[in-house]
Amino acid sequence: MSTHFETQAIRTQTERSQFSEHSTPLYLTSSFVFDDAEDMRASFSEEKEKNLYSRFSNPNTTEFVDKVVAMEGAEAGYAFATGMAAIFSTFGALLEAGDHIVSARSVFGSTHTLFTKYLPKWNITTSYFDINKPETIEALITPNTKILYAESPTNPAIDIIDLELLGSLAKKHNILLVIDNCFATPYLQNPIKFGADLVLHSATKLMDGQGRVLGGVTVGRADLIREIYLFSRNTGPAMSPFNAWVLSKSLETLAIRVDRHCENALKVAEFLDNHKQVNWVKYPFLKSHPQYEVAKKQMKLGGNIVAFEVNGGIEAGRQFLNNIKLCSLSANLGDTRTIVTHPASTTHSKLTVSDRLEVSITDGLVRISVGLENVDDIISDLKQALK
Repeated sequence: MSTHFETQAIRTQTERSQFSEHSTPLYLTSSFVFDDAEDMRASFSEEKEKNLYSRFSNPNTTEFVDKVVAMEGAEAGYAFATGMAAIFSTFGALLEAGDHIVSARSVFGSTHTLFTKYLPKWNITTSYFDINKPETIEALITPNTKILYAESPTNPAIDIIDLELLGSLAKKHNILLVIDNCFATPYLQNPIKFGADLVLHSATKLMDGQGRVLGGVTVGRADLIREIYLFSRNTGPAMSPFNAWVLSKSLETLAIRVDRHCENALKVAEFLDNHKQVNWVKYPFLKSHPQYEVAKKQMKLGGNIVAFEVNGGIEAGRQFLNNIKLCSLSANLGDTRTIVTHPASTTHSKLTVSDRLEVSITDGLVRISVGLENVDDIISDLKQALK
């Protein structure tokens, strides 16, 4: 059996039914039946592996999870209704009152809110490190530190964190390393190879790739996933069978889609890097990126997100959005359609200027999720919008 990524994505599937279908069908059922009382008893006591209830497991969610587990080189996994459900459930299952998190400051806004507003209710605290100062991380680790957490590439400034460094620190201090791998996908980066214990994804993004469904997934060590499964089984953030079916199908084309995304994104980054209205550009595989060498070490390609600063601050950023004709103005990313956002006037507008600068969001920062349109058309739209 081949272990190539593309083959795993296509050939990992649930057992065929009596109808011998070629493509896995939808299992839209809330519950499952048992042969007799003994079968039911043994199933609920987990003496035998069997689907009980779709909040616990379902053939469609199992297939989706099995694919991500294989792609990431993990032992086990669990699928969630959204990416944030995956993040909250992972922390909720593994942390106790008094525990401490060391996290990169550059994290998704809702993750930041979870760390600063909700986890403190249970006496769980977080210390942030500057991703551009990795030498400061170790000093933040205390006897109560349970998890070291980061995204790479980061959102929205597209900074890169050295996963090998994080892995060595986590091992040295016997803490868990949890990585949000959403921007890279398992096709471009496998954090477990660098020492991660758990890897998270918002499947809503590139995994789906077409802006259709919500989903999240956590994969990694089997003992940790067991705790996450038990927590989630009782709190109910499960992925729907329909969304799992869609996402499993989407994974079959992930490699070919991401290849084109990356090809287009590099060309867009190179165009912007030479434009007089652009102050700077960040793209992992652009040689001017501050962490270019780290990106080349741990990523196969540079991903589909490009960040750049338009000259003129917030008003210039707004004007740029108003001038866009082809690309979409949306808060999503990882779609077939190119999406443009201006964080300072939209997604991060409620933060102070100093708070935005802490996560590398300048007034003129624009984030582009480069899609699958013809790249010349994408560049033409950006060119006219920058005039």
